[in-house]
Amino acid sequence: MALTKQEWVGLEKQAYALRDLCLDTINWAGSGHWGGSSSVADILTLLYYKYAKFDPKNYEDPNRDRVIVSKGHVGVILAPLFALLGLVKKEDLKTFNLTGSKLGIHLDSNKVHGLDASTGSLGHGSSIALGMALAAPLQGRKYKTFLVLGDGECDEGSVWEAAMATSHFKNRGSLDLITIVDRNHNMIDGNTEDVMALEPFEDKWKAFGFETITVNGHDLPALAEALEKAVAGGPKPFCIIADTIKGVGVSFSSGNYKWHYGAFDEAKYTTAKKDLKEYSEQRIAKAEKEGK
Repeated sequence: MALTKQEWVGLEKQAYALRDLCLDTINWAGSGHWGGSSSVADILTLLYYKYAKFDPKNYEDPNRDRVIVSKGHVGVILAPLFALLGLVKKEDLKTFNLTGSKLGIHLDSNKVHGLDASTGSLGHGSSIALGMALAAPLQGRKYKTFLVLGDGECDEGSVWEAAMATSHFKNRGSLDLITIVDRNHNMIDGNTEDVMALEPFEDKWKAFGFETITVNGHDLPALAEALEKAVAGGPKPFCIIADTIKGVGVSFSSGNYKWHYGAFDEAKYTTAKKDLKEYSEQRIAKAEKEGK
């Protein structure tokens, strides 16, 4: 198992703290992108608390791993993440996306310490990540670059241009770039397969020259095992398709594309907090029971 029992339990608690603070931030802001933030929370937890070489106390280290969250509309969970890492003041979360705040709905890397890129214009993160990965050997550095995409984002042609280039440069030299797709099956206006079908999604990435792994994106040990393989590297670039649920953990938003973006009234906020607590307690209990 890629995670010890202690790690698994600890990461489950961290994922809960992240989602819970995200709910608070949306409540303070008056609205936010809850659906895709909740679905990507486990991916971000594993990256920032285990797999990415990233020290929040030395966030400008030129040898740090780079993490490009191309689906930048999930700034409402990135801001809480960086608050938990000590890089954003928790008090500032109460100003998220409000006039005068340095925490806009798409975070600005010039204003948020440790954020590697300003993203949110969907599809652009792929090229940013590729450029950073190509720069590493030119600078004599050995950092890894992690790219996090949304599945609806993969409608963008620029994603596939960058994928083709990633495979090309991987075959011709040193390129340490790992792609993770938050495959929550929904986008802003419907199910991905209804709006613009992606399947056979895994085959598409394979056709572009990637070693591709599909895994339950809410199963931390399984996701960790996939990341272990990707981090170990191989002759092909890696793409992990994390099969997730949009708005996971909350009854009224789970699997519901209408919660791509939304606002909570008092009743919904109370329900969301209660549901998330129960969902997370079940996951933590499983980790305590099945962990080794």
